[in-house]
Amino acid sequence: MIVVLRRYSQHIVRMCVMGWLEKGIMRKKRSVLLAVLVLLVGVQFVPVNRTNPGGGVEIVAPADVKAVLERSCYDCHSNETKWPWYSHLAPVSWIIAHDVTEGREHLNFSVWGEYAAKDRAHLSEEAVEEVSKGGMPIKAYLFLHRGAKIRPGEVDVLKAWARTEMAAGSDGISH
Repeated sequence: MIVVLRRYSQHIVRMCVMGWLEKGIMRKKRSVLLAVLVLLVGVQFVPVNRTNPGGGVEIVAPADVKAVLERSCYDCHSNETKWPWYSHLAPVSWIIAHDVTEGREHLNFSVWGEYAAKDRAHLSEEAVEEVSKGGMPIKAYLFLHRGAKIRPGEVDVLKAWARTEMAAGSDGISH
């Protein structure tokens, strides 16, 4: 009888301890989940620069070139960025704003006419090289903007345009 009571009491103690542990683990999970939720709500109040500055001398290019650039490049490489709804949700907003800022710093079609002819030649050659290698538009952008993918025929159109820009740059001709 004593052996049975001892085993029974050990079993009860074990069950109580496990119950307390499970409740503690659940409490910790809820606390962590609440902390993550508070953090996600809190970061929404961190300001992000989502502007489209005006001004500049925009690119003058054939209609087919301009159509490809507007569809596939302008969101990051112009002052005409379309800011989708998810660009207002942190931390995604930080990534998008950073990518747009970097894109505009490297190449901005909204101020294309302000670049020197040799700079336009270099930038157009570099842009076509990136597109030809599949480096632009970036994969993350294409994931959400499937229509921005540049097709092989369009790469040829951009190459012809780049050759024109490079010829103008080597001659010192300015637009």
